[in-house]
Amino acid sequence: MIKVGVVGMGFMGRTHVAAYQAAAASGLPCTLAAVCDPNPARLTGKPEGGGNLGAAADAPLFDPGVVRGFTDFDDLLASDVALISICTYTDSHVDYAIRALRAGKHVLVEKPVALHSQDVGRLCEAAVLARTFCVPAMCMRFWPGWDWLRAQVAMGDECPLGRVRSATFQRLGSGPAWASGFYGDHARSGGAVVDLHIHDVDFVTWCFGTPVSVSSVGDLMHVSTQYRFENGPVHVVAEGAWDLAPAAGFRMRYLVNFERATAEFDLSKDPAAVLHGPDGTAPIPVGSGTGYEGQVRALVQAIAAGKDPGLPSVQQAYAVAKVLEAELQSLRLGEPTRVHA
Repeated sequence: MIKVGVVGMGFMGRTHVAAYQAAAASGLPCTLAAVCDPNPARLTGKPEGGGNLGAAADAPLFDPGVVRGFTDFDDLLASDVALISICTYTDSHVDYAIRALRAGKHVLVEKPVALHSQDVGRLCEAAVLARTFCVPAMCMRFWPGWDWLRAQVAMGDECPLGRVRSATFQRLGSGPAWASGFYGDHARSGGAVVDLHIHDVDFVTWCFGTPVSVSSVGDLMHVSTQYRFENGPVHVVAEGAWDLAPAAGFRMRYLVNFERATAEFDLSKDPAAVLHGPDGTAPIPVGSGTGYEGQVRALVQAIAAGKDPGLPSVQQAYAVAKVLEAELQSLRLGEPTRVHA
């Protein structure tokens, strides 16, 4: 049984707690054993609202009589948990992850791993030396409908839909209403570009590789970027925003044109994922749940099996950080910028 601890009990910490509980309920060998937060009120299991994808449920998150609560991270490290989810503010991710790895723990670290590639590089060095897993929480790789898309792209010439010609990704909402002091400080959060748009940057690079150059317009609250590849699709664009009015809701979409069909995902629709082909439009068969649950299942299974089935790596997070740095430079200069991997 893999004992799990979650540090940082804000919105993402609560999301990880729910994902581990779903994994345990499905029969996977994990159990939530501990939570950690400097605020004792967050160790009671009482739910809070927040998040782009809906508020927390009214039911208690966990039983504080069973799940231990710590206000000090060192106490969590000294406990018998084997896996730690790091869901604290971005500027503490790398230091917490390194300390956890050195304590012999497996680590799932929330995105962005860090604002700057050099800090992600420090974690890369620690992960190479560790005998445990260190996984960045790139949840879109596990999102139903998005994992299907990646599987089609990965087939290359063998894909019955043909190769991808063009792809557009959108992730648009208002700025986080929770922890607004942190997210509103773009020097710490990175704004929508680094904290939100990173999901699509990771997915683009996972599917098509690291781009040669990027061309970005907008600012830290709303960015659109075109990606150029040596041997990739002719048109790939991703848009991310925090400047929508709250009443406008949250949008998560892709539109991907293959040679013989168009795949579409829209979180607001049912079914969310459809394929437009020569014979009309049909739902794409996808799994249930969320990417948060999917990434937890994959990590727990990897730990139980003692082998990596292709989890996101810190080295890949480093490559994504380099792309984001190129995007930020393109915004500053107002011109295309090469990506220095």
